[in-house]
Amino acid sequence: MVEFLPLSDIEPSAVEPLLDAAFGPDRFARTAYRIREGTAAIPALSFALVEDAALVGTIQCWPVAHRTADGTVSPLVMVGPVAVRPDVQRGGHGRALMAHMLAAAEARADAALMMIGDPEYYGRFFGFTADATGAWDLPGPFEKRRLLARAANGHALPMGAGMIGPR
Repeated sequence: MVEFLPLSDIEPSAVEPLLDAAFGPDRFARTAYRIREGTAAIPALSFALVEDAALVGTIQCWPVAHRTADGTVSPLVMVGPVAVRPDVQRGGHGRALMAHMLAAAEARADAALMMIGDPEYYGRFFGFTADATGAWDLPGPFEKRRLLARAANGHALPMGAGMIGPR
């Protein structure tokens, strides 16, 4: 039986090995970790996928913001990581986690969504694009084409230049 649970219901000691297995132990050096540094995941948008009582995957969302040079701050929700146990990857679990989170985001997100990801996949299946993010900057290396965003729950994307970082 497959079920989605709030990620807060899962012991962190079970989540961390899953993230290490999915992304490697060097994952903390990634730019995504700098963007959300010092924040806590958003409980209403972070989920675990459990199958037959075993943790199969997780998705986390984080409160971040777009800050312009003139000091304007626009809240955003950073999606990711989306992690699936390596032995069951390519089985649709990541897609199911994304769909579940997006349904929750359309009802509860307090801002538009952004992520670093594959534009072909996240664009095709979930509506994320790099159309509004061309002038956005991140606190570390990234590929511009992989900086994606989409509106959610009636919240529009911030436009123009700005740095993305923790709220």
